[in-house]
Amino acid sequence: MAQAADRGMSSFDVARMRVDLSEMIGARAQKAYQPHYEQVVVRIKNTGTSPIDLVIVRGKRAYLSSRERPMPQNPSSFAMTLRKHIGNARLVGVTQEGFDRVLYLKFEHGRGSVTLVIEMFRDGNVILVDDDGQIIQPLTSASYRSRTLKRGEKYFPPPSSMDPREIGASGFFAMFGESDQDLERTLAGRANLGRSYASLVCKMCGLDPRSRIDDLDEAAREAVSETIRGLIEKADHPGRAYVSGNPEDPSDSSFSPFDNGPDHEGERAALPSLSDAIDLIFGEHDANALARRMIEKVEEESGGGEEDRLTRRAAQQRSGIETFSTQASDLQKIGSEMLASWAHLEEIRKKIESRVKNIGWSETIDEAHNAEWIEEIDPANKTAIVYMRDENGDPGTGVLIDVEGTIHQSAQKYFDKSRSLKLKARGAEKALEETEIRQKKINIKAEKDKSKGRVDGKKRTRRYWFERHRWGIVGQGRMIIGGRDSKGNDLVVKKYLSNGDLYFHADLHGAPSCSLKRLDGLVIDDSYAVSEEGVARLLLVQSIDGAPEDLQSLEDSEKEEAATMAASWSRAWGAGSAAATAFHVRPSQVSKSTESGESLGRGSFVVRGSRGWHRDLTLRLAIGLGTVNGVPLPIPGSPQAISALCERWVEVRPGNVKKEKAAAMISKSTGLNHDDVLSVLPPGNCELIDNGLLKWN
Repeated sequence: MAQAADRGMSSFDVARMRVDLSEMIGARAQKAYQPHYEQVVVRIKNTGTSPIDLVIVRGKRAYLSSRERPMPQNPSSFAMTLRKHIGNARLVGVTQEGFDRVLYLKFEHGRGSVTLVIEMFRDGNVILVDDDGQIIQPLTSASYRSRTLKRGEKYFPPPSSMDPREIGASGFFAMFGESDQDLERTLAGRANLGRSYASLVCKMCGLDPRSRIDDLDEAAREAVSETIRGLIEKADHPGRAYVSGNPEDPSDSSFSPFDNGPDHEGERAALPSLSDAIDLIFGEHDANALARRMIEKVEEESGGGEEDRLTRRAAQQRSGIETFSTQASDLQKIGSEMLASWAHLEEIRKKIESRVKNIGWSETIDEAHNAEWIEEIDPANKTAIVYMRDENGDPGTGVLIDVEGTIHQSAQKYFDKSRSLKLKARGAEKALEETEIRQKKINIKAEKDKSKGRVDGKKRTRRYWFERHRWGIVGQGRMIIGGRDSKGNDLVVKKYLSNGDLYFHADLHGAPSCSLKRLDGLVIDDSYAVSEEGVARLLLVQSIDGAPEDLQSLEDSEKEEAATMAASWSRAWGAGSAAATAFHVRPSQVSKSTESGESLGRGSFVVRGSRGWHRDLTLRLAIGLGTVNGVPLPIPGSPQAISALCERWVEVRPGNVKKEKAAAMISKSTGLNHDDVLSVLPPGNCELIDNGLLKWN
């Protein structure tokens, strides 16, 4: 299908999207996000309705979507700029730049108005422009021949293309002038329709796409013009949109505002709007942008691992060998042909040398402009590029000769370059052999690790946000996080304890403040089955299905799991307590405010009101083997949660094994990074009860 995943919106699609977005006029922008460098999301809300996201994928598409989508904890600088300038601003206008793939969204607030420009051609861009037309901030700075997209510069749209709305049939074709291009190419490029819709217009008019436009009679020209006007008229009004192909595979599906869209093959599905059609095809992919970016960051910082680096190096070396060998062969062939054409080349060389002696370099160069056998003369290097004869006796391959040397000497330079490239090719072949030996060793080790159930636990420089704290999962994968120290306690309560969450704390002084998250958690990635290594493939989500509005309504068993985690992270573990006590309260009951004359230390909080108590808790937790968004990690949590998600896991209880030794045992058995394992173990000696983590198969 032509409407593959890498194809953007056509001008017709942009025209219809203008109509879709115009229905949101009067809505207010809430927050802006940038889950991926290629994607910007602006959350918009109309009075009495749920928020909806304007999803902008740079250079590809812009549409409205109500899907749940994880967002970054820390907004990017561009997202912060958008929040500053359009936060709570009202959408007052949506326009299209002529018939180009550019949309203007105008927002008004108490300080004036700003315009969000969405460019959906080539690499695309998103530009915030003030009321005077000055660029406040572009998503990506860029300079072109006709304009500059940088902060502080005046915004200019791309050079205007033809707008078929404004031109009649006679004027429409008059703008093309005399053209030797066929009808389809002319409509695609100069009429700004794109190849697919140009082909559709030809089909609807019953015209051969390869017809010359100069050969079209007046009736044919009128038909083309009216057909285009009809399509634009339909695109400029609300209406259904259509999807064909397999919506689950973006590379094999298409969308269009027309039921006879250019890429529609086979059955078509009608949807209420173009946004719905685009969301059906690309919505799931776009909603996973944050997860993709997390994986990309880890790969960027780890270099993709040694195996990936060696693969890239081997590919570069093979390419180098092929290039060096080909160039060496070509140069040697030219040198041989020069010797075979010695008489012809020597005659030209002597003529150039003679003219230089008689009239000088400057006039000789002027004469050479009209010479049949001379391409160029370089007086600085005293060389010339001249043509050898081809098989028909006409000028053929151009070769470089020394004006004051001999043809044999000039040919020898080609042989010398050929020899040098052959040496480079041999050097690259030797380097490739070393790379392949290293690859073989890596593969052998990988197979050995795989047979023993180990994963590739790369050392990372970037961590997930929750890894800065104590963390784990309970229930069906709901996340609980706790502070590692007084500073961490403050951060957990101030930043990660939201309405609807629950606050947990062991009934011990100095215990960590913990937040059981309502929406954040880990779920099984359905695109994977459990691998041969027994690694659970998990996704980090911020929208757990079926989450209650308030975690107070959770089942007591899940609260008990969270309380056990909070108690296990306290000093009760290291004290060898057989059981412990913890409590939970709502976030509104946790405060830094004290009675007059009292003060609280860092990491301490006042808890007011009734508490939900959990007594006689048996201290224990579990660690499973899994990946989070593709990154191998030890997955801590309650034994109930871990056993449900992970095929391989170990139960951890207070014992006599030192924490460092326990981490080493798990790391050696699984391949997980030692520091990653150490960070999720409880604070004290322990006992490991294996459930396939330490011994696999």
